[in-house]
Amino acid sequence: MVILSLILFPFLLLFLLLIFIVRPRPINIPIKNRHVFITGGSSGIGLALAHLAASQGARVSLLARSLKRLEEAKESIRLSSGADVSIFSADVRDYDAVQKAINDAGPIDVLVVNQGVFVPRELEKQGLDEVKFMLDVNLMGSFNVIKAALPLMKQRMDRLPASIALISSQAGQVGIYGYTAYSASKFGLRGLAEALQQEVIGDNIHVSVVFPPDTDTPGFEEEIKVRPELTKILAGSSRSMKADEVAKTALAGIESGSFMVPCNFDGHMLAIATAGLSPQRSFLMAFTEVIFSGVLRLVALFLQWNWYRCIEHWHAKKKET
Repeated sequence: MVILSLILFPFLLLFLLLIFIVRPRPINIPIKNRHVFITGGSSGIGLALAHLAASQGARVSLLARSLKRLEEAKESIRLSSGADVSIFSADVRDYDAVQKAINDAGPIDVLVVNQGVFVPRELEKQGLDEVKFMLDVNLMGSFNVIKAALPLMKQRMDRLPASIALISSQAGQVGIYGYTAYSASKFGLRGLAEALQQEVIGDNIHVSVVFPPDTDTPGFEEEIKVRPELTKILAGSSRSMKADEVAKTALAGIESGSFMVPCNFDGHMLAIATAGLSPQRSFLMAFTEVIFSGVLRLVALFLQWNWYRCIEHWHAKKKET
């Protein structure tokens, strides 16, 4: 124990010195009376975020493909909060359509890039058209939305802190059997966000990446039906969350300017284990990452070994039958 303390002490002193020099700065991104633009806002997490933002006095705009579902979302928000939201029907894969919608909506203060599609299947069995569809919607669609919104975000009049939030997934932090294409698209959002934050911080725009677990949405219900058997075994122990729960956590993270926004206990552990070179605004979280990253790496190794043991047993059982 004494030897361990002697080893750790210099690292703690160095960490405290760096924190003193860098001094993470807390920030607050207001929502009330500001324009919140949400893609994929007609259902699921996007709709839950829209309800929450509208109830807090934000001017909300929603973008999705289905005009019918957008109109239903608009009416549900009007009935729950009395707010009148703007709706725009466009496919995020179509840059021109996205740009037109965003220009019509006007300068954005908080951009939530939430659209996403998911078809779980082993890569060998998955058509490249499905792979391309997921990459185009989840990743390329995010580029389209952000690129179209940035000029107007930089021209906002109030100059208060603004936000770009990308809704990723815990499958964007750790690869899971049957999620090959989906994980690739969601891992990509992390790289996009880290580089983008450096590009927009000079304009007082703060990037957040939200990592929800399985969330009870219409899309999740369909996904469960077609999950590979082994995916169900490996992911069976994780608890799903309600869209409203995810929305509350996500909005709180956006308002505080947090870069990584986990949504449950497992998510917090994953965030610490995968912190890497990501930005960190909280002194407490920076300290926690430094202290616990090694321990969580050990936990992750045991978890991975268990997963591969399950995979080995599953394949052995399949060969027997």
